[in-house]
Amino acid sequence: MSTTKTLPFDIVPWGQKIAFGSGHLANQLFPAALGIFMVVLVLSLKMDPFLAGVLAALPRIFDALTDPIMGYVSDNTRSRWGRRKPYILAGSIITGLTFMVMWQLYPENSQTYNFFYFLLFSLVFYTGYTIFATPLIGLGYEMSPDYNERTRLMAVSQWMGQIAWMIAPWFWVIIYNPDIYPSAPEGARNLSFWVGGLCMLLGIMPALFCKELELKALKEDAKLNLKNLAANTKDFLKGIKQTFSSKPFLKLCGATFLIFNGFQTIAQFAFFIIIFYLYNGDTVAAGHWPAWFGTVSAMATAFLVIPVITVLSQKIGKKNAFIVATLISMVGYALKWWGFNPENPYMMFIPIPLMSFGIGGLFTLMMSMTADVCDLDELENGTRREATFGAVYWWMVKLGTAVALLTSGAVLNLIGFDQNATAQTSEVLTRLRLADIIIPVTTGLIAILVIWKYDVTEAKANEIRALLTARREKSSQ
Repeated sequence: MSTTKTLPFDIVPWGQKIAFGSGHLANQLFPAALGIFMVVLVLSLKMDPFLAGVLAALPRIFDALTDPIMGYVSDNTRSRWGRRKPYILAGSIITGLTFMVMWQLYPENSQTYNFFYFLLFSLVFYTGYTIFATPLIGLGYEMSPDYNERTRLMAVSQWMGQIAWMIAPWFWVIIYNPDIYPSAPEGARNLSFWVGGLCMLLGIMPALFCKELELKALKEDAKLNLKNLAANTKDFLKGIKQTFSSKPFLKLCGATFLIFNGFQTIAQFAFFIIIFYLYNGDTVAAGHWPAWFGTVSAMATAFLVIPVITVLSQKIGKKNAFIVATLISMVGYALKWWGFNPENPYMMFIPIPLMSFGIGGLFTLMMSMTADVCDLDELENGTRREATFGAVYWWMVKLGTAVALLTSGAVLNLIGFDQNATAQTSEVLTRLRLADIIIPVTTGLIAILVIWKYDVTEAKANEIRALLTARREKSSQ
């Protein structure tokens, strides 16, 4: 049970929570939409699958490399508008506009032209995405110093972010509906304006309405300019080293990598199981079931998991809530063996509420726990580096995605899945269904072991906050 009551001045007003959540809706809608849009490259623009894979991988590698740099820049920016909001505003505009432009692809263009056109604007897109998303994450870590209010703030942001995953599966239906668009490339070109414009409007909300932490009594900041490039580089590397030396933070990163990697590895397996196990390879008969599976999963996360986890974390602590959520998700994954039933497709929805505790609990709690670690870092090192911690944390998430993509393909090859076949053998489908359960259950168990000795409890977080308050008051005298 929580031992302290949130003070009125530590509560983030609902207007700011909604504005911050709007930013996260944009932050989630971009990757959710990209996952659907990228299919158009191969299926409708007839791009070589290897080249399409390169277009998916290279910008993400670039994105992962630039995140820590952007985190350092944001942490050390001092302007009249703050150290987060100018970048959030600029990044949302760049990203929204570039998303529109990079999908203006035509099948009559050569494959080489479409490849380099898309690659160029993808790099610009991910640059803008880094400028937008990294300070946004840092902003969330600093909006409240209260242990429980941080979880409530992250719950709102994650709840709004789930809206992206509710609607994104239906982009596929819209793009490939001949009654709406005569061709999928035209559908992608048109829909990109709506998605990019919506994300741009949502993305600027935190810059306009959220309040940043005022920094007055911290260690002298780095002066960001070309003259101090060498000193800035040295300070940047020192900060990254300090970030990786935080044992509580490494536990959070390790647990996240495992849970997210397990989830992402099997993410496409449900689609294959629905098509090949429930409908014997008949994509027409499968209809909208795959889209409904994704939408219902997001709805379960938003309306069940996030509210339950928010309350549970205040009663038993964030670490224990994470362990409970992971165990519940493992039960859900096991139930998929009975949930996927060719005689009754509706049974596929039974395990979803339990499965959703894995990812839904993960990001709601881990982002809140990372904010607590940022306080510990300030106590130990005298700096506020929320964006750097956020950048490194999400770098681990992106690394998990890359590993999951490789692992997923390797598992499919190992079990004998034939992507060119119109139907799969019963042996292959049995192995696929087992992998769909065993992989996330195994990574979940290891994640629990990793987080078991995480020790930033509510009592310790309150103690850290008291020490920081005393230090700041002394420094300001």
